[in-house]
Amino acid sequence: MSTTTLVHHFGTKEQMLEVILGRLRERTFAATSEAVGDQPDLAAAARAVWTRTSDPRQWAEFRLFFAVYGRALQAPRQFAEFLERVVADWMRSLVEAQGPDTDPAVATRTATLVIATIRGLLLDLLTTGDRDRVQDAAETFLATLEHKARPQRDARPR
Repeated sequence: MSTTTLVHHFGTKEQMLEVILGRLRERTFAATSEAVGDQPDLAAAARAVWTRTSDPRQWAEFRLFFAVYGRALQAPRQFAEFLERVVADWMRSLVEAQGPDTDPAVATRTATLVIATIRGLLLDLLTTGDRDRVQDAAETFLATLEHKARPQRDARPR
């Protein structure tokens, strides 16, 4: 395709990047939805997203994601839609994955931690390529979500 064709179709380079990132976001959320199904399960949702994003076959997409994220922070007017949705969409999905009985403030706080942790781990992985170390850290984090999801046993002596 020529540059003229791309500009005609998308309008600007920034608009083209937003379309590409929108598709990436849709695929990530589809993986989350498939993992959770009808039963709310934050641990399963977080694990599905980590599995998808940490897959080396996806690294080019996520390098682009972080490049555009950085560019969007420098030019927020050009990337207003991206910035508006980059956290909000995933936040909504992770809050829902915690179920309707979870306090909204707790669900939002927990979702924020999941987003920040997974993005930080992914950025570390893409930067260093140290898969073993980063995967070990991811497993530790995901285990805390799985532990939280299991009901606590009554620790009082009988």
